[in-house]
Amino acid sequence: METSLYLPVKGFLEKAGYAVKGEVGGCDLVGLSEDDPPVVVICELKLSFNLELILQAVDRAAVSDEVWIAARVSAKGRGRESDKRYRDLCRRLGIGMLGVSDAGDVSVIVASVTPMPRTNPKRRSRLVREHRRRVGDPSLGGSTRAPLMTAYRQQALGCAAALAEGPLRVREIRAGVPEAGNILLSNVYGWFERLDRGVYGLTDAGREALQRWPQPERQAAE
Repeated sequence: METSLYLPVKGFLEKAGYAVKGEVGGCDLVGLSEDDPPVVVICELKLSFNLELILQAVDRAAVSDEVWIAARVSAKGRGRESDKRYRDLCRRLGIGMLGVSDAGDVSVIVASVTPMPRTNPKRRSRLVREHRRRVGDPSLGGSTRAPLMTAYRQQALGCAAALAEGPLRVREIRAGVPEAGNILLSNVYGWFERLDRGVYGLTDAGREALQRWPQPERQAAE
């Protein structure tokens, strides 16, 4: 699975100075530098190099400063990474190629040296905002079947954890989850129920969510 490539590539980019998180804004892997504004690096993962991987990278060029593609290299040297035409295409497009061995070693096949044009600043801003709001790195890049742990889902789980012991007023939850008011009102996942004006409780779906994604114990608000 593509997720097996995530940690080696994440480690490679972290050594280059980027804060890396997986599955942000539809991208397998997003890295941000500490600069202001940050340098945005995106990497897409596949088990082997193919045309679809290049097409994904071209799409990501609109929101990033560097685009990389990464795949497992063929042990017999018969993969697309050995095809000079494929490598030359990546060079012309400014797409970097990373090869990942069975042992998890990452090597640069083609360097990402040509600046990619940024043509969608709004989409780029959403990508950076989601990366910064997400707590930790809860999703492996390349995941396709499991629900993604977005920043919004993390905050909704924070509200659910606060309500686990019984109904609360929005202001009591907002101490730990600043956007609690909008999250409870929208109730996107069906985890909450309005019991009174400004008072919410937890539904069975919310309790099931907490079992699926256990949360640390919530400290009482001062």
